Amino acid sequence: MKKLLVITLCLSSLFSCSTHKKKSQCELSSYAVALLDSTLKYYSTARIGLFHENYPSKDDDMVTYLAGEDTIRKNRVAYLWPTSGMFSAVNALLRASDDNRFKQMLDSMIIPGLECYWDSLRLPVCYQSYIAEAGYSDRFYDDNLWIGIDFLESYKLTQKSNYLSSAEKIWKFIESGRDSVLNDGIYWCEQKKLSKNTCSNAPAAVFALKLYEATNEKKYLEAGKELYHWTKSCLQDSADYLYFDNISLDGKINETKFQYNSGQMLQAASLLYKQTGEKEYLTDAHNLAKACNDYFFEDFQTEENHNFRALKNGNIWFVAIMLRGFEELYQIDKNPVYLNNFKETLVYMWKHNPNTNGLFGNDVFVHDIDKQKESKWLLTQAALIEMYARLSVFE
Repeated sequence: MKKLLVITLCLSSLFSCSTHKKKSQCELSSYAVALLDSTLKYYSTARIGLFHENYPSKDDDMVTYLAGEDTIRKNRVAYLWPTSGMFSAVNALLRASDDNRFKQMLDSMIIPGLECYWDSLRLPVCYQSYIAEAGYSDRFYDDNLWIGIDFLESYKLTQKSNYLSSAEKIWKFIESGRDSVLNDGIYWCEQKKLSKNTCSNAPAAVFALKLYEATNEKKYLEAGKELYHWTKSCLQDSADYLYFDNISLDGKINETKFQYNSGQMLQAASLLYKQTGEKEYLTDAHNLAKACNDYFFEDFQTEENHNFRALKNGNIWFVAIMLRGFEELYQIDKNPVYLNNFKETLVYMWKHNPNTNGLFGNDVFVHDIDKQKESKWLLTQAALIEMYARLSVFE
């Protein structure tokens, strides 16, 4: 693991002196790499590719995002979800830099770590929520979707066929969670089929459309369209274009609105417009982008009386997923306004972060940044690495 730290520390200086990027882009790149350094320093375990869930690490930490009770205590490593966030983070750094050392990091650290969660005994095969050596754990469709999307990103960046093959295996698992209950849709958890969630259908549409990009197989385009339209018809709030969280099997809707749900539908709409040229999808994307900006951002004034639309406090990884949707739309309309709001928020965060260890608190952007709790989640750090790296690509 020390070798990996040396690699990233060297990259810090590489980014800072890059000549083909503007100063603001170099700053964002350097922030991404510096945060990767800190994350590897404070979250790495004795086993390469496995991480602690939180820093400081405590045996009695309780994980609350599972479908059932958190039963793992002593000597626990992170669950699959935050671990997979590191996959996204390294991919984003590789895309921003095209540096072979990040390719090596994928092969030497990220993929071996994820393999510890691989369940080859239950069919179809997929990743389970905790390391396989600890026994069976629940298998979530959304967990596997995020990893599948990242495998396709790695394939796009490296052209290594094993990454595409891994994504196609995950798609088979995703298909197994789709049925005609509620007229279509994918469940959230394989072991507890109680609801069909936006977080397991919107990214499934994105995943299918990215599989279509990678393979040109029409079945993926059709699946992407079907899942997009089902999610829109069942889970969109017609009053403001944003997306509710889930629908239970009795038809009751959980009306909570999270950033990542709308963000993934924004990305899916943008991809569908790119792939079909049908203007309804571009209209959907523009409506949803404005709605997200209205709902998840707020007016903010700095100490120097600079005004911008800042991200509201909330789950930082959810916001990273929302950024993917805005980025996809930017590639179509080249309107920088929304991405600039992300940039200004994240630069303010970096410059006002009070933590001497270089880590960031959970769920805090610009408001109350000086009142962060002691415990800091791995997924928060991974999400910020991803966002700093993604935003460094754009002027």
